[in-house]
Amino acid sequence: MALYQAWLAYDGTAFEGLQRQAQGRTVQGVVEEALRTLGWQEASVRYAGRTDAGVHALGQVFAFALAWRHGPEALRRALNARLPADVRVWAVREAPPDFHPRYAARGRRYVYWLWCSPERHPFMRRYTWQVWPCPRAEALHQAARALVGRHDFAALGTPPAGPRGSTVRTVYRAAWFQVAPGLWAFDVAADAFLYRMVRRMVAAQVAMAQERLAMDAWLHALRTPPERPWAVLAPPQGLFLAQVAYHDHEVAAWQQPWSVARFRSWWWQLWRLGG
Repeated sequence: MALYQAWLAYDGTAFEGLQRQAQGRTVQGVVEEALRTLGWQEASVRYAGRTDAGVHALGQVFAFALAWRHGPEALRRALNARLPADVRVWAVREAPPDFHPRYAARGRRYVYWLWCSPERHPFMRRYTWQVWPCPRAEALHQAARALVGRHDFAALGTPPAGPRGSTVRTVYRAAWFQVAPGLWAFDVAADAFLYRMVRRMVAAQVAMAQERLAMDAWLHALRTPPERPWAVLAPPQGLFLAQVAYHDHEVAAWQQPWSVARFRSWWWQLWRLGG
């Protein structure tokens, strides 16, 4: 019996989220169903972070214990042969016995995609938030810069349950990249995220860049957190869980400035699932 760490990508369109539920198709449910056919007997797999219905992932991490004698690569192929087409395991390795993908994580990185056009696009609709008029570029950059650092983000999310729940988080990176005409990516990494924090970040920044929210109100919310988080959310389909960091060098890389070319290269490599 060994503990395995697996990296997972999925298209969240047809899922009711990651976490197993009594009703509805979930990512955890289909992964556990595939594992059962290989002799897996645990009550539940462990995962790095929950994603909502419609949210995608390229770098989700699962862990599970399994008696398997054929090596990690054969296990990866066996799982993919049993998983549906909208889920793929792109790497597997043996993990230390005490590894937990959530509690061992040093941070998480998300990318949110924005498509600026007055015309509907049949393919962009699954993986971007279409907005019009197009947000002003300088306003997006200014709003993102204000996020970097350690802040109380009560305006953008609710604290986790428990007596030590806090809305204070450290954002290592927050940057917008114009990847192509009309196509923008918001790249954000932090030590941890509050529930729906990234979707609130994006909604607020777009509102500012479309001059529907004053920059002063944004900065005030970061300095003087309100009692309740903002209600407005960007839709789920533009959001991707891109990476979970387990090493200091990964977090250090997040804190370095990136060019558009470097972001494109990194995203393309991730999109190819490590290939």
